[in-house]
Amino acid sequence: MESVAQPALARPRVERAAALPWYLTAMLAGSTSIIVGLLWDISWHMTIGRDTFWTPAHMAIYLGGVLAGLSCGWLALRTTFAGPEAARADQAVAVRFWGFRAPLGAWVAIWGALAMLTSAPFDDWWHNAYGLDVEVLSPPHTVLAAGMIAIQLGAMLLALALQNRAAPGEGRALGLAHLYAAGVVVLMVLTMTLEYSYPNRRHAAFFYQIMAGVLPILLVAVARSSRLRWAATITSAFYMLITCAMVWILPLFPAKPLLGPINTPLDHMVPPLFPLLLVVPALAVDAVLQRREGKRAGWLDAFLIGAGFLAVFVAVHWFFAELQLSPASRNAFFAGDDVWDYSSEPGPWRYEFWNVDTNPLTPKSMGIALLLSIGSTGLGLWWGQWMAKVRR
Repeated sequence: MESVAQPALARPRVERAAALPWYLTAMLAGSTSIIVGLLWDISWHMTIGRDTFWTPAHMAIYLGGVLAGLSCGWLALRTTFAGPEAARADQAVAVRFWGFRAPLGAWVAIWGALAMLTSAPFDDWWHNAYGLDVEVLSPPHTVLAAGMIAIQLGAMLLALALQNRAAPGEGRALGLAHLYAAGVVVLMVLTMTLEYSYPNRRHAAFFYQIMAGVLPILLVAVARSSRLRWAATITSAFYMLITCAMVWILPLFPAKPLLGPINTPLDHMVPPLFPLLLVVPALAVDAVLQRREGKRAGWLDAFLIGAGFLAVFVAVHWFFAELQLSPASRNAFFAGDDVWDYSSEPGPWRYEFWNVDTNPLTPKSMGIALLLSIGSTGLGLWWGQWMAKVRR
């Protein structure tokens, strides 16, 4: 896996910050609009049920796609058809596709925007033909999700390329943009695993196996490719801040169910789950990476980081889940008892741990989680090494 500290990880002392290009700002705004609209849409379905395609939540999602598509489309046209002097500079850091030139992140985002816009009429037809989705990942939603993730990855790659080309001491804003975009990617991925993330599932093994498989690769790759210290922790903080904002803001809007059966009367929008306390295990990731900086990264590093991440993650969320199911969480801050949709029947099951007998934490199940965490970390080290070299 080569050295942990390559040129992009020299981590120079940062004293100045270059301004973000407007197209990157538009990409970050679009990425934020997508994830805000997605969480809003989930809340809409849990609170109100199916409404028309033209809901504000849907418009926020597609506004993000349009922002990304237009800004990256402009960037591709500018890079391809700019004057000779500007073209030489732009095309030197561009990827050629079908005769056009643009940065890699722009091409990824353009594909995502096209996928999102394609999914819109498909999703509207699907609901008109079949009604409510039985599963979250229906065919049109799968196309939409792929497009949204592509836009968010495109924003991350675009910021990353600009950071890697910036002169030492001038890339702080670009480095933070990279970590913010990565935080949105983390939130998007965790939203896709929402069904398995309820506090009720956190005394069973499957939750920890899923998180061990998907989280280390993201946090380690971002930490290894960033020029900023404590990059995994900052990325996790961005994820938590966005989620907390939605937890606290959505219930301020009045709403009521329009479909039956209504087993839980509601008078406000349902908030998302309180975020995972991801900054704590992310601190362990950053601490190990910084101690190993300048040395070759191999499977020993993958073991140390993966094992450290899993141990801290399990310890934190095992006890945090108990708090979330207790009366102490039933307030506006944690939204402990406000996360159930209108069709959920009240009962003690809401405050109990599920699958503890059928899927317990045993040495075997935690050994599987450890292997997943180590493998995910190894992939993160490899991916981060590649991202640290991205210039286009």
